[in-house]
Amino acid sequence: MDNSGFELHEETPQSPSVKMERKKQEHPGEKKSRWSLLNIFLVCLLACAITTVLGVLVLSLVYTANTSFKPKYDANAAKHRAASLGTSRVTSAQVDPKFQFLHQLAKAKKHEFPGGTIQWSRFRKNANEYQNKEEMEFGRSINAQRSKMTFGTLRIKSKGLRAPHWHFNANEHGYLLKGTAWIGVVDAGGDTVTTYNVTAGQVIFFPRNTVHWLKNVGTEDCLFLLFFTTHEELQTLDLDDTFFLTPEDIAARSLKPQGGVAFIRSFQKQAEDQAVNLPPNLAELIQNPNYQQSTDPFVWRYFFDLKGSTEFRFPGGIIQFARYVKDGKGLSTNERIYSEFLHSKEDALTLGTLRIYSNGLRQPHFHFNANEMGYVISGCGKVGIIVSPSLTTDFTIGVGDVVFFPVGTQHYIKSTCDEELLFILAFSTANQLQTLDMDDYFHRTPDHILAQLFFKKQDEFKKIPHFNEDQAINLP
Repeated sequence: MDNSGFELHEETPQSPSVKMERKKQEHPGEKKSRWSLLNIFLVCLLACAITTVLGVLVLSLVYTANTSFKPKYDANAAKHRAASLGTSRVTSAQVDPKFQFLHQLAKAKKHEFPGGTIQWSRFRKNANEYQNKEEMEFGRSINAQRSKMTFGTLRIKSKGLRAPHWHFNANEHGYLLKGTAWIGVVDAGGDTVTTYNVTAGQVIFFPRNTVHWLKNVGTEDCLFLLFFTTHEELQTLDLDDTFFLTPEDIAARSLKPQGGVAFIRSFQKQAEDQAVNLPPNLAELIQNPNYQQSTDPFVWRYFFDLKGSTEFRFPGGIIQFARYVKDGKGLSTNERIYSEFLHSKEDALTLGTLRIYSNGLRQPHFHFNANEMGYVISGCGKVGIIVSPSLTTDFTIGVGDVVFFPVGTQHYIKSTCDEELLFILAFSTANQLQTLDMDDYFHRTPDHILAQLFFKKQDEFKKIPHFNEDQAINLP
């Protein structure tokens, strides 16, 4: 039959030789195709086997080489490589824990300018910008604690000028330790320029992104102690830098000076940074400068007479504050202006001076709502701090040292010299500072609770006396 389909289902028995012959006639190339596929499969299988054997041999050789030869670790080379990348790391085990809370600013690098000097206690992103591992430990500590604090000293020579500038990421609070200065602040929009004079013992305040300048108008150096409300790197722009970085035609169109672009091109950028400026030919450049004083309602937003403020007296010392007080209680009219303006700004600080008489003690205490940073103006002492049961430290302090106490950590300060110990302090709050002293929390805890805690009879705690006078700073 011609129908092959029918033939496949045909039930008539046939011999094997006949079937094979018929298949050869019907599919003459089938056997050749099947042998070709089989050959390909065998070749691939053989290739896989060879590859596997070679891989095992190579791994064996590598392992043998590694176990027989181990190069020595070069610690110095590794350290150098890390430093070159700006990522060198210093662990707490390598540095005394006290340097998380202490920076010896007097030994820090001095940034010299024609008109003065700046020194810093701050965090730096580039580890190579720290002078040593102790300085790095302090910078990383204030950053890790999100302290919202950076500290610096600014020394301006007589007739020197801290160039007009502004800070992107921080409010600035300053305390004039010595000298006489003329301050200027330009409000948003430039509608109001507030100028005023400050003398030693007074406080200045500049909100972030306000243009301001500081001019020494006395015969001696001005020394400012400055706090900034950031734990990141401080970001600042000086007026001369922005001018020289602005295209000439843009500056000419903005200022519209006589002579146009030619006038703009007549300005020459100095080779030396003019952040603190003092030209050698100043007398030729300036004639009859006017250091006017704005009216009180404007001045007292940016100024506080700390040395003339209320003194909080204790047996062992004195505290004064430039701060916000709710409802202005106890403040003069001008102080109330400062208080309310301060409170209206985000991340502003409370400033204060702490004077501890010789052998006096600012007893152990902690702050509910603020980190604390302080600079030693005079005297010497001992500081103790308890961060946790596993991290306690104490250390000596002297003139030029900066201390840092994270919020909630208990700390004390003791005067150990014949002279008084004097601090300028900053607290990271624009609200009322909240503090608790050791004697207060002992007195407020029931005797039976203390007895159970300390394994002492309840009557024993009657030996802790109550005083009519606050013992925040006490004497023996």
